[in-house]
Amino acid sequence: MYSFDSSAVQDAYALGIPLVFNLDQVLRYVESGVGANPAAPFNSFSHARTLAGPADTFVSINNDTLYSMAQLDLSSGPLLLEVPDTAGRYYVLQFVDAWTNNFAYVGQRATGTGAGKFLIVPPAWTGQVPEDATLIQSPTVVASIVGRWACDGEADLPGIHRLQDAMKLSALDGASPTLGIPTPAPGVPESLLFLEKLRLWSQAFPPAGRDLPALEALAPLGITEQGTSPYAGLDEGTIGELAQALQGAHGMVLEFLRGGGVPMVNGWQLAYHSFDYNLDFFEVGTLDEPLYTAMDPEQRPLLRAAAAIAGLWGNHAYEAAYAAVYVDSDGKQLNGENDYVLTFDPTPPVGAFWSLTMYSVPDFFLVENPLDRYSVGDRTPGLVYGQDGSLQIHLGASKPGDPAKLANWLPAPDGDFRPLLRMYVPDAAVIDGGYQIPAIHRIAKD
Repeated sequence: MYSFDSSAVQDAYALGIPLVFNLDQVLRYVESGVGANPAAPFNSFSHARTLAGPADTFVSINNDTLYSMAQLDLSSGPLLLEVPDTAGRYYVLQFVDAWTNNFAYVGQRATGTGAGKFLIVPPAWTGQVPEDATLIQSPTVVASIVGRWACDGEADLPGIHRLQDAMKLSALDGASPTLGIPTPAPGVPESLLFLEKLRLWSQAFPPAGRDLPALEALAPLGITEQGTSPYAGLDEGTIGELAQALQGAHGMVLEFLRGGGVPMVNGWQLAYHSFDYNLDFFEVGTLDEPLYTAMDPEQRPLLRAAAAIAGLWGNHAYEAAYAAVYVDSDGKQLNGENDYVLTFDPTPPVGAFWSLTMYSVPDFFLVENPLDRYSVGDRTPGLVYGQDGSLQIHLGASKPGDPAKLANWLPAPDGDFRPLLRMYVPDAAVIDGGYQIPAIHRIAKD
């Protein structure tokens, strides 16, 4: 007999939303594509040929790089990844398992920019690795490669296209059928599909051993049921109670997200360690160091859930550090009806590059604007710097009349907004707090 308790639903949601939300996006890339990334079957690359824009309705998508995405299904065996020599250009291939653990990195920081070969294998594989290839073992049969290529604007696109086309992903032992992602049982109400997907997908793609007890504790909710779906054929009252509990659980994660759950400085949520929840899988390019494995075990499920909802496929801070801000220097929600200024003095210290990207609230999508500008950073042409090297970025929905302000304008939506600062290969001063991001100040309208 199942016990559909609301507190159990909350636990299930916090534990399962990274898996469910992630695999929903995996299927989206495979079946229909996302914006500039066309659909591509499992075990092949989908290359974006243009920078992301408002049509790319993917949570907190970046506008700094071109994406090369590959959704992997290793049920048919290992895949051989071949990367070209990028001649020093920054790029990163981030490997993400079904539960959103970042388990490997290939690219400038991790493996250099020379040509290389990497053998990606499923869990418990024990075959022979080619002598010229580096082994990468995936924790789950389905995983993602999230590739980002630094792009300096439209003129830089042809060079990136050549590098994208030079990447290869091939089956080690020849092509064979794959199992794919299980389909929810018919008859499950739309409002309860989350529970059904968690039930099926957690069995097909088991979590790390440390998370198994939490998953097994959901047995009274039906999550571990291997037979007929417990969510088909329920009475309307039970369906309504479960749906309401799921909505409440989602609200709980959003509230946690707004509250931060992370250190705050000058209104900025320093999400430098929001993706440190992987404590078990350390393949090439990852750092198994206390600084990146010290996440509070009590907060870990909620932090991972919030990270999935607000920044799916974000990197570890040693690859890219993220900081988001919702409020101005007075603690008031940022809103496009007002004008603001953010003064960097100095600009963020990084080994690669930095950018500030504008997102809507609560969707965290890019926002259409008259300049067709969605981010500004150290590679943005035409920015006006102060004589001392400082940089003032102007934010708001109204187009500034002053030419200097216009040059440094990051357009905002008419309503609430949330900028996100990305620092690629950040200096140690960013991570240890030696460098502080300044507050955003509201100013009088022109």
